[in-house]
Amino acid sequence: MEQPLFTPPYDAVAYGAGDSSDESRQALRKAVKMRAHLRDRGQTRFEIEVTDLSLSGFRAETSFTLWPGTVVWLTLPGLAGLEAVVAWRDKFKYGCAFAKPLHPAVFEHIIALSQR
Repeated sequence: MEQPLFTPPYDAVAYGAGDSSDESRQALRKAVKMRAHLRDRGQTRFEIEVTDLSLSGFRAETSFTLWPGTVVWLTLPGLAGLEAVVAWRDKFKYGCAFAKPLHPAVFEHIIALSQR
């Protein structure tokens, strides 16, 4: 398996107005709002809300507890599960890095689905 595109330590990242953390992003992020499912290795499947997406990862919100370093699979409507690793956690917000970057066409398809 190819290693995700993030560097430990897995510190929580604060997002807010005027935040300069976007300057260090490896890929363009698009704001989305879509329901999806996440599954961990223990086969626990739960609902999340994806709040932004890039070729290399996504940000989501859920009340389910995950820890940095956890391998998960993101399932979006009509797509196969996408493997990712939890990179950071801030209460109910999570940042995850895809094991393999999304193909640009798949990325655009997901963005289009989120706008329906």
